[in-house]
Parts: sequence; C-alpha cells; structure tokens
Amino acid sequence: MMKTLFALFAVLSLATFTGCKPSGSHSHSHGGHHHEPPHGGTAIDLGDEDAHLEFVLDAAAGKLTCYVLKPHMSGFQRITQEAIELAAQVNGKAEPLTLKAVANAATGEKAGDTSQFEVQADWLKTAKAFDVELKAIQVRGKDYTTLKFNFPKGAAPEAVKK
Repeated sequence: MMKTLFALFAVLSLATFTGCKPSGSHSHSHGGHHHEPPHGGTAIDLGDEDAHLEFVLDAAAGKLTCYVLKPHMSGFQRITQEAIELAAQVNGKAEPLTLKAVANAATGEKAGDTSQFEVQADWLKTAKAFDVELKAIQVRGKDYTTLKFNFPKGAAPEAVKK
C-alpha cells in the first residue's frame, strides 16, 4: 500500500512540476518560451503567452497574412477587429499596410469574428526583410499597442497592455 501511494505521489509530482519541455515543436531560447508557428511564419508573442500573432508572407502573390493564435499557439483565436494597421519601414521608406479580416465559410469566420487578416502590396513581392510597428490589437480582452518587430526575424515585442 505504501509503495503504491509513493508511486502515485511520484507520478503526480512529476506531472505537476513538468512544464513545456524543449522537444519537438517546443524550444526555449534566450530565456523565453517559444512554440513553432503552425504555418511556418514569423511569430510574435502578446504579453506573457497571452496569445500570439503569426505573420506569413507569400512573396509570389505579394500577400501578407496574419493569424491570431491562442496561448501556446494551440489554435486560432477569433477577434472582433475588422482590420489590423501596420506601419512598415522598407529600405528607409514608410509603407503603411491595412490587413483586412478574412471570412471563411468552412469555419464560420467573418469580418468582426475572425482569426485571419490579409493584405496585398506589390512591394511585398521583393521585400526580404522590413521593420514593422503594429498600431493596436485587442485579443482576449486585452489591448496591445505599439508592437515593434522585424519581419522575418520576429522577436518578442515589448507590448503595452491596457
């Protein structure tokens, strides 16, 4: 009986104190927590694992897509915004981008209730890297403003939560 209780305690302790470990789709780098973006894009953390944004560039089409993802990139997170405003700097030139909400009949997503946003711009066909400032986004009841990052490097931006 004691051996069984001890074994049960050991298993429960291990399960309780073992978090997300570096293996397969997870890795820890620079002291931060990192998950692989589901579309192979550039991931941006919002807050402390509150949510994520993933930016995917289709250079051939000149299209930039942003997916809003749940904590740990565990699935899509619908938001009520109908557009996401970006200010990009490409070779010293300002290039504003407005990513618009994408409707998806298969998932029932529509403008004002979606997790996917897109924009098309000809300069995206040739730009390999650019700096970005996302003006504001509200996810899971929190506002994030002035998110700055580099595409495609990413980096966890210093987000201002309201």
